[in-house]
Amino acid sequence: MPFSTSDGVRLWTATTGTATSAVPVVILHGGPGLWDDYAVLAEMLDDLTVVHRFDQRGCGRSDPSDLQTMQRLAQDIDELRAHWGHERIVVVGHSFGATLALVYAASYPDHVAGVVYLDGVGIGDWRTAYQGEADRRMTPAQRDRLEALTAADRTADEETEFRVLSWFTDHADQSAMAWALESASVDLPINFAANSALGAEIRSWPADHVAGLVATLPMPVTYIHGDGDPRPASAVQALAAHTPHHTFHLVPNAGHSPWREQPEAVRDVLRAVVPKRT
Repeated sequence: MPFSTSDGVRLWTATTGTATSAVPVVILHGGPGLWDDYAVLAEMLDDLTVVHRFDQRGCGRSDPSDLQTMQRLAQDIDELRAHWGHERIVVVGHSFGATLALVYAASYPDHVAGVVYLDGVGIGDWRTAYQGEADRRMTPAQRDRLEALTAADRTADEETEFRVLSWFTDHADQSAMAWALESASVDLPINFAANSALGAEIRSWPADHVAGLVATLPMPVTYIHGDGDPRPASAVQALAAHTPHHTFHLVPNAGHSPWREQPEAVRDVLRAVVPKRT
């Protein structure tokens, strides 16, 4: 059911599960500029509590929006929380959504019962290790083809090929191509403008900004990271070290979307972090 923000942007939303004595969950998708495809993740929790998902402004099935800032996205989350009638929520953020979850929790701490930081990027120079590992997982021909597609005006088939080549290295399992094709075949456009704007904002932050955010968080933060994610776990562990109330879970034999490769391990961690209402 669509929801209109205070500045008139309609957001696509989806809700599963049933309200119980457990705190509701809101899942934040990655990108920036992508869309929600976390139904499988929601299913791991929706027998415990109500689970909400949505496409961020300008993304997926939501309305276009030229306003792309982290604080506006955090405000959208809080407006959704109030609309859904929840005093407090657990925010589960994946990839870019993990960074957004921290921004939201730091901005609205009274409304956050817990944060799950799922395969985010951590702090420090994670990009060098990430790029090196992603390149290692590709053949020279694949790297050349991706470079050519990146610079091209792509047809629909080429857009799918571009996404597959961009995303398959995120997975540790040999089924990576099949999973990447599944994600790439979604008939929704990537919002590259949002990706650029939000990426530039994050890169403009001082080096200690994210560590400073987590240092202020009064709620528990659960870090989950696949040990086969090309984004190095050490960068996330470094961030976790600044977090007063945290646990860190390294998922063996899993990549950037560990619930695909190790669903039971991720399911067990997620279900343990949803608290009862107080």
